[in-house]
Amino acid sequence: MKTWERWTFNLLALAVTLSGLVFFWAKYLLVNDDPFALVNHGWQGAAQAVHVIASPGLMLMFGMLLNSHIMKKLGARQVQNRASGNLALAAFLTMTATGYLLQVVTSESVLASLAVAHIGSGVGFAILYGVHLVVSVRLARVQAARRLESEAA
Repeated sequence: MKTWERWTFNLLALAVTLSGLVFFWAKYLLVNDDPFALVNHGWQGAAQAVHVIASPGLMLMFGMLLNSHIMKKLGARQVQNRASGNLALAAFLTMTATGYLLQVVTSESVLASLAVAHIGSGVGFAILYGVHLVVSVRLARVQAARRLESEAA
């Protein structure tokens, strides 16, 4: 995986995560006293716009990472960080599918179920991907230290 791919994916994942959290906070956790208000907070529309605009970019970068990173790791025999990667992958796929379905489904009960699944898988992806990154950095540091030790010996 190239450095620019990693950075672009990480920045887009951060933008989608933060905008999703702000949108969730504004839409579901705040209550507006005005019975005629269309939104609960002024940031609700902007957060939704950032979320909807950044998400296709995140999915485009995911497609690139699928080719340059994920498929190679899925085919490898021994991968130390596979569990967090597989869980993050499952959460990402669920988050993506429910995000698209939220835009086209009209049934209120199905929409409510999709919203719960989208929020849950989105939070799950953010946490699992964060764990995946932390473990990856630690593994890279250990491997670099081992290389230095073997070169010094």
